[in-house]
Amino acid sequence: MDNEVRPRAKAFAKPGPLAIRASPRIEPLPATGAVTGLGMGVTHFLTISEGAHVENPRHGTCNADALAEAPRALKVFSRRKREDRTAEHRRAVEMVDRLHRKVRRQSLDHAHKAALALARGCDQIAHVRLSTANMVRAPKLKPGPEIPGVFLPNGAVSKAGLNRSILDAGWGVFLGILAQKAESAARVLIPVDPRNTSCTCPKCGHVDGENCDGEEFQCTSCQHTDHADRVGAWNVALRAGLVLPDVA
Repeated sequence: MDNEVRPRAKAFAKPGPLAIRASPRIEPLPATGAVTGLGMGVTHFLTISEGAHVENPRHGTCNADALAEAPRALKVFSRRKREDRTAEHRRAVEMVDRLHRKVRRQSLDHAHKAALALARGCDQIAHVRLSTANMVRAPKLKPGPEIPGVFLPNGAVSKAGLNRSILDAGWGVFLGILAQKAESAARVLIPVDPRNTSCTCPKCGHVDGENCDGEEFQCTSCQHTDHADRVGAWNVALRAGLVLPDVA
């Protein structure tokens, strides 16, 4: 009997037909001896602890006008069941669906390529443990202290823009794909606590929110300077125990 690891079928209870999913086939890749930490952002899709960036393609943003315009074509039609729609109505619905499928395909293709490159190039990969649902929550209302029913500015407009960028980047989808590829290639994936990874100096360990200003990092204690995304990625690798606490 050979030692080949065969995929196992897993069944999930869902309404309707039985859904079957096969576990990924384990095909270990040759060891590279490389380890890395990942920093994730909206300006750069991700940054590795060695300093290289993977650009954010912003597929949703690039197609924002078309995505906003497409549903307007449906407003001229009254809501009907699928079998009662006219040919023109069906074409309008298909146009909207086609555009959304295009954006999803582009995002998945980018995530797959980025994850595959990491799985091929690194034996161990550390990343922050993200909760995208919490990150895109709307800010709480701030009632005014004097007049009932009047609310103070709470940054909801700028937060809405950030939320769109986070969802457009698709971090959760990417990490899911990375986990699958790491498992199939017998790589080690290490999630770490994301708190203060962007504002901790990797050289002296000083934690200060003022260390980071946009893409620039300068420690207020030891004056160490670097790109903010690389600092975040390095701190991720540091917390995972993949590197030593010295970037000099």
